[in-house]
Amino acid sequence: MRVWPHPSAAVVIRETLWCNAPRMIRPLELLIGLRYMRARRRNHFISFISMTSMMGIALGVMALITVLSVMNGFQRTLRTRILGVISDVTITGPARHIQDWRPLTAYVARQPGVVAAAPYVRGEGLLVHGRYSSGAIIRGVLPQAERQVSTMASHMVGGRFNALKPGRFGIVLGRYLAWRLGAVVGSHVLLVAPGGMVTPAGFLPRLRSFRVVGIFDVGMYEYDAGLALVNLHDAQALYRLGTGVSGVRVKVAHIGQAPKIRRALADKLPDSYMVEDWSQEHSNFFHALKTEKVVMFVILLLIVAVAAFNIVATLVMVVTDKRADIAILRTLGASPRSILVIFLVQGVLIGLIGTLIGVVLGVVLSLNITTIVPFIERVFHTQFLSPSVYYISQLPSHLRGADVWHVAIASFGMSFLATLYPAWQAARTQPAEALRYE
Repeated sequence: MRVWPHPSAAVVIRETLWCNAPRMIRPLELLIGLRYMRARRRNHFISFISMTSMMGIALGVMALITVLSVMNGFQRTLRTRILGVISDVTITGPARHIQDWRPLTAYVARQPGVVAAAPYVRGEGLLVHGRYSSGAIIRGVLPQAERQVSTMASHMVGGRFNALKPGRFGIVLGRYLAWRLGAVVGSHVLLVAPGGMVTPAGFLPRLRSFRVVGIFDVGMYEYDAGLALVNLHDAQALYRLGTGVSGVRVKVAHIGQAPKIRRALADKLPDSYMVEDWSQEHSNFFHALKTEKVVMFVILLLIVAVAAFNIVATLVMVVTDKRADIAILRTLGASPRSILVIFLVQGVLIGLIGTLIGVVLGVVLSLNITTIVPFIERVFHTQFLSPSVYYISQLPSHLRGADVWHVAIASFGMSFLATLYPAWQAARTQPAEALRYE
């Protein structure tokens, strides 16, 4: 009986002879590659590196999906809070003055994709309460119409939004603005508007006393500390607009369609009107969030890259360990392409299994992070996002299928690329050189 030059060579030949059956059963390369994957290697260090590479890819993919989902959640939460105050689309006239706003509002409300439209007056003023004062943006609104284009009424923490009656001179303050003034519901604040009158006694500013009828908290410091709402008719009288308004606020059915609807309205309305959407008003802010997401994707992708490079080390050691088997396969007629595919199967399987495990763990963690994080906080008696420091005190999450696909494709792609060089080196093995010292 002939003695084989390598302990596993007999196994390889037996598999080869078994696979001389019709190729429709399964390819020879796939069979041998799977055999190498599930066989017990004499070198346990190679198995350890393979497992480390697989788990590294899984952890990297899981971290990527989770972090992107959390960033999506923060972006959506901030956008919801911002859009609760500003409008999806805003139409303003020359010098922020529109006289015939009623037919304009009715016309805009009938356009496709538009849910509602409401007029508003925008001005600036100085609010004074006792010995405290603070500047603020004054917005005049119609309470019933404002409910259709914003969520301000749902963010009231004191008083009533509907208490803004015409001629009553009521005012609704942001939470931090009221705190800065030391005002509460029922207090009277003095509103100093720009553009006073020059009299023989000197310059007299326009003053008006307003009664605080409500306090809101939208969770954005910019608005909670610098915005005050009054009735539209009171604002018209205060800023001497007559029956005119500053503009029209528009609510659209789908927030993603706001730029498209803006362009459609700009084409239909006269050139004297300026039409803007929410993405233009806060373009720098949302662009910064998008850039941060891309940077985080690249940084965390390096974790997957490190694990993918471990595949190179694993397959190089496997190729060295299997040189005799490769030589025997080549002697039996296996082509360099077949040898290449055999070792591609091993590297691709490591990347594929690691990617699948990471995708499953990342999706599960992203969908349950709002439950997992509070549980960890209770166990360790801590709070990661303190309400006294952060405007968002709960860790939000929003899983997007596109992000999952991008992460999975990037991970599998790097694993495949890491497999090419060792497999190519295995395909270049010469039988005579490999068996010289066996």
